[in-house]
Amino acid sequence: MTACVYCDGECAGADLAPLLTDNLLWLWAAVGKTADRRGDPALTDGTLTVTAPPQPDARSAAIGLLGGVVLRAGQRRKVVLAALTARLRARGAALTPGAVAAHALHRRVAATAIAKRARDELLDAVHDDLHRGLEDLPVHVRDHHVDPAEAWARLRAAGWLARLAAHPHPHRLVAQATAVLAALPMPGQRTDRRTLVASDPHALDDGTPLAALVLALAGQAGRKRRDAWDRLGVDYDDLTGGLLALGIHPTGWSLPADAVVTIPPRELIRSAWPAPPTPHTWVFVTENPSVVTAAAGIATSAPVRLLCTVGTPSRLEAAAVAALADAGWQVAVRADFDPAGLANMRALLSACPAAVPWRMNAADYAQSTPSRDTGTPITVVEADTPWDPALAHAMAAHGTPGYEEALLPELLADLAAGQPRCPA
Repeated sequence: MTACVYCDGECAGADLAPLLTDNLLWLWAAVGKTADRRGDPALTDGTLTVTAPPQPDARSAAIGLLGGVVLRAGQRRKVVLAALTARLRARGAALTPGAVAAHALHRRVAATAIAKRARDELLDAVHDDLHRGLEDLPVHVRDHHVDPAEAWARLRAAGWLARLAAHPHPHRLVAQATAVLAALPMPGQRTDRRTLVASDPHALDDGTPLAALVLALAGQAGRKRRDAWDRLGVDYDDLTGGLLALGIHPTGWSLPADAVVTIPPRELIRSAWPAPPTPHTWVFVTENPSVVTAAAGIATSAPVRLLCTVGTPSRLEAAAVAALADAGWQVAVRADFDPAGLANMRALLSACPAAVPWRMNAADYAQSTPSRDTGTPITVVEADTPWDPALAHAMAAHGTPGYEEALLPELLADLAAGQPRCPA
């Protein structure tokens, strides 16, 4: 027998036609609304209140179902649902008010409330599983990365409750996540991300729900992946990423003057920078590869020394920039004039206090910004540009980003001269 799309079989063998007339639709609409609100698809207990419609035929059609009571237009009447159920069963042994309303309205009633209740019950069970798993974590993980009392709030803030409710196996996912957290290394030790799930070296690859859940539980949601894992003592991948380099390379490397290479994290960790030829030799740091491409064109005629973070620098990359200053180099850093670029500047200047901003003041912003941008206005406050508060005011007033490419002639001139133009 084909299952009914409107009810759970209560209509089987019933004579519904006399109940589904247009004149009774007002009654079933009231029943359906109450069923939706209560989350009860049967609605056989309790009472509901109906308001009689103005049409005489519609009021007359309900007299039998309402126990012989004749209603006036607009009159409110309390309906005892058990009595209504008994009357309906004269036309079907299993009929309920909710089932008849579903057929009259051509939809299941209470479906949203039932789904919400099921979702809430699932999340309650997942929460209990998670809390038990987190309570069993090693002390060093709970002390440094995961507070069981705060974990659920972290997931809610990161939008994870809906993802867990929609996941085909949320209990299994939570168990896997707590197992990964339990395998995090002691402070001062390191481990490889691909060994945290012994049965699958790709289980924590970017984009997997498991990787995202582990980072959210550890309070790392929203961070650059390499940096997030690094904070947990986990080596993300030591061969991809790193810094683009032109004219400045680790000690022992020998490359043509115009060769652009990537210094991967593995080499940044284990290599040292050479000493500068003079105490006042500059290394420049930029955000965008387009600046490196342009600089490579002049590198055979001038000793260009340029590093590129290719977007947001990781802690390791920022530390590598700081190591240049420790080795005796003068360091000049810059990025785009947008919120991400300003955050990159703050990260680099925090890691390397000796570095100076390179063409990153209010006048440079004005030079790099179009007259008006039709995109969403950017929001900048003074704390975003601690090296030049006037820059924040200028960006807030103009409301548009500015990009490094707009300053390429000036940047190339500085690179060729080996001397940045920096604010006094």
